[in-house]
Amino acid sequence: MTLPKALPNDLIDSLLSNYKKPEDLIGENGLLKQLTKALVERALQAEMSDHLGHDKHEPVTNSTGNARNGKSRKTLKGEFGELPIEIPRDREGSFEPQLIPKHQTRWTGFDDKIISLYSRGMTVREIQAHLTDMYGTEISPTLISTVTDAVVDDVKQWQSRPLDAVYPVVYLDCIHVKVRDAGAVRAKAVYLAIGINMNGEKEVLGLWIAQTEGAKFWLSVVTELKNRGVQDIFIACVDGLKGFPEAIEAVYPKAAVQLCIVHMVRNSLNYVGWNKRDLVAADLKRVYTAATEAEAEQYLTEFEATWDDAYPPIAQSWRNNWARIIPFFDYPPEIRKIIYTTNAIESVNMSLRKVTKSRGSFPNDESVMKLFYLALINISKKWTMPLRDWKPALNRFTIQFEERMPQQ
Repeated sequence: MTLPKALPNDLIDSLLSNYKKPEDLIGENGLLKQLTKALVERALQAEMSDHLGHDKHEPVTNSTGNARNGKSRKTLKGEFGELPIEIPRDREGSFEPQLIPKHQTRWTGFDDKIISLYSRGMTVREIQAHLTDMYGTEISPTLISTVTDAVVDDVKQWQSRPLDAVYPVVYLDCIHVKVRDAGAVRAKAVYLAIGINMNGEKEVLGLWIAQTEGAKFWLSVVTELKNRGVQDIFIACVDGLKGFPEAIEAVYPKAAVQLCIVHMVRNSLNYVGWNKRDLVAADLKRVYTAATEAEAEQYLTEFEATWDDAYPPIAQSWRNNWARIIPFFDYPPEIRKIIYTTNAIESVNMSLRKVTKSRGSFPNDESVMKLFYLALINISKKWTMPLRDWKPALNRFTIQFEERMPQQ
């Protein structure tokens, strides 16, 4: 790569000959802004000369007789604020500027800054105020919405992209947001599927907004995963989602549906005051860390004897969901650790809550998908390593599901 030549010192001295204070360099009418305008306009003139085949005031040399025909004006917005630019025109109207294409009113990269701010949870009004404070340029809310709406097609492509054939583990969870719907604000559940692929890497498989939760909705979600290439799921971890076990078993009959242990524990502790939580949690831990199903049931019986008088709903909940809890005990510790560890999805939910906390409500479902997609792109950039302890877990998956493992 050829390095650019350094500017001559005498040129720099000449440019700074009247410099006295920072505003002279970086202010509204400072040298940097004037220099940018001059360089851009000179570059556009060079593009026009290349287009026509002759410089300004020189004889016309092209076969059609095309020549310069005055200038048009536009105002560019960017980090420097607003910059008026003169664009050369030709008689035939065939000149296509490369540095500043037709209809462009913002510097390349400025839209990326708007999208970056939006993806971090800033509202349209907050972005508008931020850009005004930072760059001294007025950006309309309509423009910001237009820029962020440009990712809607990306969302659709991402949501329909092909997926791997096999995911050893898939977690399903949801986050609730408020959305305007038919003139009223409603709480809606945004469901998130995160798969652990054969390399032990986390991958967001998709996002869905549930209008009505139930077997029909979950069947459409699972069918979508199937249509996008997922041929098998070994274990699906869910949080007691109504209709989901039946839906996944209809599409993936060999998949084991495992109720999320962490959610069971968390829901149980909601009944307990802070002064007793550690004791109750310790007794529950004996249940889900038991070596076998029989031992776990024995510990649950002992839990009932100790805590049923004070907190009867806890043991009742575990009993009612026992059929979806006990698959956990069919697996060795290496696989249990992967199933039990919900950090894969909990950290994502925490990050999504951060970007939604400043919003009272979303104007529509599309705006929810747009923000969550952008936020997830940021979140997934940190997923550069496989899950901890993935190698021993993969070895056990290979033994446990030998006939279903993909050929490496």
